[in-house]
Amino acid sequence: MRIDCCYCGPRGHEEFVYLGDATVERPNGDPNEPRDEAARQRWVDYVYLRDNPAGAHRELWHHVCGCRAWLVVTRNSVTHAILRVEAARDVALARGLSPNPR
Repeated sequence: MRIDCCYCGPRGHEEFVYLGDATVERPNGDPNEPRDEAARQRWVDYVYLRDNPAGAHRELWHHVCGCRAWLVVTRNSVTHAILRVEAARDVALARGLSPNPR
């Protein structure tokens, strides 16, 4: 499988590390607040539950052996065909999120 890095061009997947699902959003609320059971459940779901979709799926990949950029790769999980590659920074900015969370 070859990933077309936004900065380095097409590279073998061996240069990248897969992080996981790029569609998961961090929940609000404090999971350690004993009176907020709903917040605790949102955090449990966020940390432990993942879908296993067949077809197009957005994933986070890190180009560790190249430019070290984070990428959002849209990949068909059945055929492994890469449909789209975007810089994770651009995706975060488009969603109104900070690309450098602290």
